[in-house]
Amino acid sequence: MKINELFLSIQGESTFSGLPCIFVRFCGCNLKCAYCDTQYHSEVNLELNVQEIYNKIKEYEPVRVVEFTGGEPLLQKELVQLMRLLHLEKYTLLLETNGSLALQGIPDYVHKIIDIKCPDSGEGESFLIDNLHYFLPDRDNLKFVISSERDYLWAKDFLEKNQLTGSSILFSTVLTKIEPRQIAEWVLTDRLNIRFQLQLHKYIWPPEKRGV
Repeated sequence: MKINELFLSIQGESTFSGLPCIFVRFCGCNLKCAYCDTQYHSEVNLELNVQEIYNKIKEYEPVRVVEFTGGEPLLQKELVQLMRLLHLEKYTLLLETNGSLALQGIPDYVHKIIDIKCPDSGEGESFLIDNLHYFLPDRDNLKFVISSERDYLWAKDFLEKNQLTGSSILFSTVLTKIEPRQIAEWVLTDRLNIRFQLQLHKYIWPPEKRGV
């Protein structure tokens, strides 16, 4: 499996935010978002099989939370095999995915963080609507990364059309495009029943820092 980086950090943007977490950043992505903050994901720094990845994750014990990210981790053919091994070893598993690839093969014990791309990303038509069938609100998150008022209104309309609500729905900002307070005020004005969040790791470390 092609890996860009494997590191320990603080989980920064989900309902697991704030917890120590082992990140496996896989290489490659099928989308080209305008605000991508990991354009270096194409750099292959490690090529490891499933057992070798497990061995590296085990080095970070007693941390037992693992997130698969990218790039787009679903491009890795052996991903589910790795998930099964880690599940057997009692790890809590998170999958951060861009929402454009089918999720029906992902085990229910994996906590999915599913991005729904807003228009300003340049990939606003990429979400695979059938993936809503595999969204489990008590385990998973739907994430909207917002750059503008247009994005906010689009996300709000998406929620209304698909009857989505609750604390598993995440709104966050593109750090350099819009002030967090602006989105928070829109959410409060519209009385949206969603969770507003910041990318916690970008406030702890410099936004451009890798391995965090």
